[in-house]
Amino acid sequence: MMTRSLLAGATAAAVLLTSTVAAEAATGIPRYKAPKIFGTTFQADPKHDFTKRIHSRHDGILRGRITGVYGGSAEYEPIKWKKDTHTEGYFVGPPEGDVRAYSSPVAKNVVYLSAFGCGRSMSGMTVSRATGLGNKRCSRAVLLKRVRNEGRPSLITVHKSKIVRVQEIYTP
Repeated sequence: MMTRSLLAGATAAAVLLTSTVAAEAATGIPRYKAPKIFGTTFQADPKHDFTKRIHSRHDGILRGRITGVYGGSAEYEPIKWKKDTHTEGYFVGPPEGDVRAYSSPVAKNVVYLSAFGCGRSMSGMTVSRATGLGNKRCSRAVLLKRVRNEGRPSLITVHKSKIVRVQEIYTP
């Protein structure tokens, strides 16, 4: 009996994983290497020229925070984890005057995975216990509305100069 339950659970997980991978493959977006979620340094973008007007980051995944939305484009910045003596720590952006910022259009079919559900109250956690990343898919409209009010720490995926995925990092 227990073997059947384990087999059924493993089969369900395999189907879910296969369908997720198939869905990502159908979008034509490659699987980029994710940064450490609680990395303590800002991610570099050596090919980016910050002396020119604000523009998109190169393709890949940035641990960052969306700082503003203007029309269908979002401005975002890298973040890093700062350890604290009173708490486990918190995320910080570049210091005042630092020009490390990007701007990219938000794709019409952006995948937004929230750590707090899709409702207004944001009362329930919707995170993977294994990773601490949001796993509740919400609409583009919810993403744009939320980031106007507060930029949550996230893994931001950029592909062909567009934001195609935003996955929130849970922080209490």
